[in-house]
Amino acid sequence: MKAQTNGETLSITGIKELAAANSNSFRDQVRASLSEAHKIIEIDLSQTMFVDSCGLGALISLHKTTCSRNGMVRLVNPTPPVQQILELTRMHRIFEIVKR
Repeated sequence: MKAQTNGETLSITGIKELAAANSNSFRDQVRASLSEAHKIIEIDLSQTMFVDSCGLGALISLHKTTCSRNGMVRLVNPTPPVQQILELTRMHRIFEIVKR
């Protein structure tokens, strides 16, 4: 996982999977990378092949963190299997999903 700052956006890239094995450390690493200036967390899911309920929980936890700052979580380029999970769980209504 790589974190980069671009103004008030924290961009996260390089996630292969978001599952029980790594979801807590992912969430904690993203939170540790957040500064007061960050309002938006942008997570690139173009390399992510698998997300389970723990991974979704980590995304929701980050969503709650950004909401308290009047911000948001944006999911960028989810792969088809990840997009399917987001739609089945109706998470596509919570997160802004962007195709680039």
